[in-house]
Amino acid sequence: MRYGFGVDLGGTTVKLAFFTQSGEMLTKWEIPTVTENNGQRILPDIAAAVLGYLEKENIAKSEVLGIGIGVPGPVDANGFVPACDNLGWRNVDVVEQLSSLTGLPVKAGNDANMAALGECWKGSGCDNMVLVTLGTGVGGGIIINGKPLVGRNGAAGEIGHLVMNREETLVCGCGKKGCAEQYCSATGLVRMAKDYKTAKDVFDAANAGDEKAQAVLEQYYALLSELIANVCIVLNPEKVVIGGGVSKAGQPLLDGIARHFAKYIYHSSKNVEFALASLGNDAGAYGAFKLLLG
Repeated sequence: MRYGFGVDLGGTTVKLAFFTQSGEMLTKWEIPTVTENNGQRILPDIAAAVLGYLEKENIAKSEVLGIGIGVPGPVDANGFVPACDNLGWRNVDVVEQLSSLTGLPVKAGNDANMAALGECWKGSGCDNMVLVTLGTGVGGGIIINGKPLVGRNGAAGEIGHLVMNREETLVCGCGKKGCAEQYCSATGLVRMAKDYKTAKDVFDAANAGDEKAQAVLEQYYALLSELIANVCIVLNPEKVVIGGGVSKAGQPLLDGIARHFAKYIYHSSKNVEFALASLGNDAGAYGAFKLLLG
């Protein structure tokens, strides 16, 4: 058995990649995520893509280790998804169904954890790390001693829904008020800035000397540093890796976090290295394949 698949299932597209056993990505492609009818087509479509690729390349199933897949929602240790709203799923046994459809072994995990595992394995990570993704929301993937932290039912790592402001009046997408996601996401940054349409606009204005944008960014860095410090106090990681769209700001983002981090961190967890995610959109596929390898 020399090959395997890593699959990153998203709400809009499914990213598939084919790997050698050593973790070299040989090819990658995408198919649409069809969420109509409670996502009934999603797993059959993935199975068809996998089997079609093997047939096209004349690769026997006996040469394939199996399929690793990351899902955008809670996934328990057995690959069962109790609910995934943006796919329309309820009580889906991903491992059993995808294995039955393909005749291949399957392992499944949460997509953020798979991205963290990918960074841990082939990117900028290490065996004890937290991946913080800053995009429309705030996601977290946690790796402890080289393994994803799953929790009781696969919902560990939802750091974007730690409450940071009990006085908030606006409701977060999760139904609570004052979640970190309302301040530390790209959306939250734009909300604080008011006069800018995107997070990139805020960074560009600050770089051009706009004092208001600079002040907003400093407030953003303080809030983000507080969130990350609280997570580090609990998990004591060696490294925090920053991904998602906001991470494209690069070194200024890391410098901004560093300016405030020491104010919030507990002394025994202070020696944390910060890095930018290095695998981009491929991290989830790498991590899913690594989950398959064990």
